[in-house]
Amino acid sequence: MCAKLLKEIEREVTDFLSGLIRINTTNPPGNETPAAKYTAEVLEKDGFKCEQFESAPGRGNVVTRLKGTGEKPSLLLLSHLDVVAANPKEWSVDPFGGVVKDGFVWGRGALDMKGMTAIEVMTMKLLKRNGVKLKGDVVLAATADEEKGGEAGAGWLVRNHVKKVRADYVLNEGGGMAFQADGKNIYTVQTAEKGILWFKIKSKGRPGHGSVPGAADNAIMRMNKVVEKLGNHCSEIVLVPTFKQYLTEVAKEDKFLREDVMSLLKNPQKADQILDSLARKDNYMAEEFRARLRMTVTPTMIQGGVKENIVPSECEAVFDCRVLPGQSPAQALDEIKGLLKDVGLDKLEFEIIQANEPSESPLKTPLYELIAGTLREFDPNCAVAPVLLTGGTDSRFFRSLGSVCYGFHPVRPDLPYSEMQRTIHGIDERISIENLVFGTSVLYNLVERFMT
Repeated sequence: MCAKLLKEIEREVTDFLSGLIRINTTNPPGNETPAAKYTAEVLEKDGFKCEQFESAPGRGNVVTRLKGTGEKPSLLLLSHLDVVAANPKEWSVDPFGGVVKDGFVWGRGALDMKGMTAIEVMTMKLLKRNGVKLKGDVVLAATADEEKGGEAGAGWLVRNHVKKVRADYVLNEGGGMAFQADGKNIYTVQTAEKGILWFKIKSKGRPGHGSVPGAADNAIMRMNKVVEKLGNHCSEIVLVPTFKQYLTEVAKEDKFLREDVMSLLKNPQKADQILDSLARKDNYMAEEFRARLRMTVTPTMIQGGVKENIVPSECEAVFDCRVLPGQSPAQALDEIKGLLKDVGLDKLEFEIIQANEPSESPLKTPLYELIAGTLREFDPNCAVAPVLLTGGTDSRFFRSLGSVCYGFHPVRPDLPYSEMQRTIHGIDERISIENLVFGTSVLYNLVERFMT
């Protein structure tokens, strides 16, 4: 029999998320303090004692705790309060209006990740209301700055208030969104994530008059070669264990993908050819797979020139490089510099903006097993697969402390998987009210069972 959905919390969790979305926490600048205060006020109505910490003026984080007996490991429910920018002209609703319509809560952060903040807050409230006798501490932290790297949020808390947030296990973003295969939902659990190397390259040249281009040394032309080299580079294919296990699960469950996935498992070095074929069926999934098989380097910003008729002596570009578990940002930079030798390294300056190691957590733990078991109670025909996240999350700060971290925000596919994914950092981001109830129900049951 399916586990019971907590329909009675529908209005409460919907109203909380709608209100949280209405607090504009676009990062930069973030300004998460009002959202942290709002979250604390909602929790305090149920008798929680919340602590608010600012890493800088306006950069608020909120932490609260339910004490256990110490007989079991501790658990942190982690989320972030900041969001990426949204252009209202591109949306069909106000991205910061917290609009509720057509059975969905619309707005920036609905999926990434104020929606998870809402179900975590609701889970904490239900644990307290129901008088659950916890055998381990359950901590909630809603933090600042994740969208810019987390250094003013989770990273700052780990460095400055580690006793407030350290836990043996952490549940965070990065997994849980199901996709359909042969009528079955496959839920992901994020167990690993790529590392980050954000860097800037400044190309040098010699200025001159735009009407006599050959007499100058155009820094934009040099940067053009850099962008072309790095943007088109295909690093070595590496099939890491987490992604291999994910593909194995997908091949078992999805007839549509089975042939391509089995080919990929048998011949990973032919991945690009196989994924080009898969792209004709599902382009988004093919590109997700491709990004999980190699280090990627993506040009994201470029700036150069001072006047219409001056050949510029400087041009700079920013690149987003993601490295696989088992690799390091330092190795990635060496590879990048090797690619640019013939462009002229003596005329290129490198600046590291941010570098974070990739991180990974084990699959064989009581929490992972219980996640799979709880999901099957709510969705008996489902499958569960570990996933390597192409982006980064705040989990890396806690993995560095020795915590086992899983990305798990349970979401049923009431929209096509690719459409839901495209709204994250995209247009018309939204989460269904049914998924708020489903997510809260799964998370509450999971936490209650794991901690008692």
